[in-house]
Amino acid sequence: MQLRPSYPVLTPRLRLRPLSGGDLEALLAYRGRADVCRYLPFAPMDEQALRARLTGPFARTELTGEGQSLTLGVEDRAGRLVGDVVLFLRDERTAEGEVGWVLHPDATGRGYATEACRALLGLAFGELGLHRAGARVHAGNAASARLAVRLGMRPEGRLVRAEPDGDGWADLLLFGLLAEEHAVRVAGG
Repeated sequence: MQLRPSYPVLTPRLRLRPLSGGDLEALLAYRGRADVCRYLPFAPMDEQALRARLTGPFARTELTGEGQSLTLGVEDRAGRLVGDVVLFLRDERTAEGEVGWVLHPDATGRGYATEACRALLGLAFGELGLHRAGARVHAGNAASARLAVRLGMRPEGRLVRAEPDGDGWADLLLFGLLAEEHAVRVAGG
């Protein structure tokens, strides 16, 4: 299984593209915020952590094997980086992946996450040929749970106390979507 997208990936209002060193300040503006990271599986990132990501996992521009992830920056029409989306190739044998998203709070409520994730799912089911894509959402993150449903994902379960959360543990909601279900949604059914 391989995914080598042509960049940028265009949607009606957005451009998805690989991240670069020039994105450091924009990434810090949202990934460095405690309120943004509250429901994410990582703490707020500082410059050093983001520089390491930009030269490490964020530098990837393709998926060529299991366990890899592809993180793409989400730009608005004005060319501002407003967030990023990620596609994980979880299991080649079962052709399973997972998507994730994070946006700057100033860019929420405009449908950008939905639009960017739909494009990412298009790559996942199209070029990569996944059979199934999922999402794991912190149980306290109602907005992301609604987004998963808007993307056509069905709730599939709950992992109890599955992720560290400050001083305790958080439940994770599991969502899933099959390739044939995605195809029906894209075709307008």
